[in-house]
Amino acid sequence: MGAEEDKNKFATGIEIEEDKKDSSEEPYEFALNGEIEEKCPAMFTEHRADITYGEYTHGTYYSETCGLERGYSILLPADYNEDSKYPVLYLLHGIFGDEYSFSNDSGNKIKEIVGNMAADGIIGETIVVCPNMYASSDPDQKPGFDAESVLPYDNFINDLVNDLMPYIESNYSVLTGRENTYLAGFSMGGRETIFITLQRPELFGYVCAISAAPGIVPTKDNFMTHEGQLEESEVRFAEDAVCPDVFIVCCGTRDSVVGKYPLSYHELLEKNGAQHIWYEIPGADHDNTAIQSGLYNLFKQIANEKGSENIR
Repeated sequence: MGAEEDKNKFATGIEIEEDKKDSSEEPYEFALNGEIEEKCPAMFTEHRADITYGEYTHGTYYSETCGLERGYSILLPADYNEDSKYPVLYLLHGIFGDEYSFSNDSGNKIKEIVGNMAADGIIGETIVVCPNMYASSDPDQKPGFDAESVLPYDNFINDLVNDLMPYIESNYSVLTGRENTYLAGFSMGGRETIFITLQRPELFGYVCAISAAPGIVPTKDNFMTHEGQLEESEVRFAEDAVCPDVFIVCCGTRDSVVGKYPLSYHELLEKNGAQHIWYEIPGADHDNTAIQSGLYNLFKQIANEKGSENIR
């Protein structure tokens, strides 16, 4: 595996073969309920000929946090109309990634999952924003496996809240308020999703941390020593916090990159009384199977919580 390929597995996951439909499987019928399904059903990841899917475009915004112009990719509904308003998902990539990580990987099936679930009336049409999570003030600074090189990821909370979210809300037709604002992330993006959610829970109604990387609390893994953002006792919501309606933490059972760190976050959240949903994805590595499962279950929980109010 080359250096760039090796880095890519941290950004958007280990490459896997396309799932092949098993004709022997019984037909799947979606049920609107609060149950977690370990794998995203094929009917939501397949490209349907009768549906027009949204396409990613790229934009920039000025970040006061970084003092720089910064980029983002955005997935708008195919029939995006400024006379309508849409909920928005902020989706965070892994280490060594950028705003193109998700949009350049067709294997994650994000367009299909969002488009198919909207077409089936399960969720409302949704905007997906994929930012560059490396919030450094130095344009020459690069990610790496050392304490100084990962600090910009921890700084992203300031860029997201103070710069990117206001920009998106001012320049796109989005529904505002926590009930219409979702947050999800993979690997390093999963780590920052947990951190951001604990620090600013009032901003996000629905959250999913997928295959979250180590470093929220002090630890040492195969790659580096993590100084930690929080002490173990701080991995919780403040007593008076307005918490997300849904907070999912998940990981593949065969994850060869972050291993049992997502489980350790679940155990800390549980120990500290922070309400959340934990589940494991059988057979999934640090890969798109995990991403698909996490996003599907996030949207399914949104549909279940919002009910008919979710469908425009």
